[in-house]
Amino acid sequence: MPVPEKKQQARRAPARVDHPFKGIALILLSTVFLGCSDVTAKYLSTSLPSIEITWIRFLTFTLLFTPVMLPASPFYAMRTKRPGLHVMRGAALLGSSLFFITGLGFLPIAEASATGFVAPLFVTALSIVFLGEKVGMRRWLATALGLIGVLIILRPGTSAFHPAAVFPLVSAACWAGTLILTRMMSGREAVITTMAYSSLTGLAILTAIVPFVWVTPSWTAIALGIFIGVASTAGQWIVVLAYRYGDASVLAPFSYSQLLWVSILGFFIFGEVPSIWTIVGAAFIVASGLYIAHRERVRRAQLLVLEERSPNA
Repeated sequence: MPVPEKKQQARRAPARVDHPFKGIALILLSTVFLGCSDVTAKYLSTSLPSIEITWIRFLTFTLLFTPVMLPASPFYAMRTKRPGLHVMRGAALLGSSLFFITGLGFLPIAEASATGFVAPLFVTALSIVFLGEKVGMRRWLATALGLIGVLIILRPGTSAFHPAAVFPLVSAACWAGTLILTRMMSGREAVITTMAYSSLTGLAILTAIVPFVWVTPSWTAIALGIFIGVASTAGQWIVVLAYRYGDASVLAPFSYSQLLWVSILGFFIFGEVPSIWTIVGAAFIVASGLYIAHRERVRRAQLLVLEERSPNA
């Protein structure tokens, strides 16, 4: 009897695995790429509109994933049962990039990044509603400690606070939505599928509006724009991988380490010296991340003890 042909199915991603420390390591690695991308975007913001910078970023993003968008490709990634979630993630990722780059035109890189670090608080709250994750009081307190660090850096209500800080805040809300949607699809959709749809969604939206603000870029600006696209794409890819291994509310606070990279690069490139407020706020942020890692280690140890005691183990 002839064997019936198998129907083509959407490329499946590996199942999610509870390995939070591997996820944390990947998140830390992603911040290096994303930090370099953000610093370069700030440099370009003096000569190009934020919409155009973001458009170059997403154009590069899309070109990198073009091979997996072709139907004849053995790695064809466009088959999916969740196109709506992919489009929503792409729009959220675009909002995060666009609002953050806009803020960079007005704020020091370290302050803009610190403001964006309110995202883990959004993620912690949203992960309960959309992901059904359990967040204990201690983890809530640790996340709040990180938020206090951000507030120390920005000092709202004082003359040091800049109204443009609203742009990184909106960016943070969009980024939190991106992370939640990533986690909702993690283990069900391949990384290349998630990335391909995000790139196309962002490029389609930006292509419709970039002609209204277009400024002809120099070759140097084009090269830097391509670098932004490559670095941010690498960072986003690593983030998607990371969320296969741990809860959103556990991994998100470790994005705070990006503050270290942008502060160092901001000093050498822009001559921006972090203030004592930035240093104190960063100390709160680091303490928050370390404590969350400690609580996760304790939780895993307790689960192992319970499994050993279980008569059905």
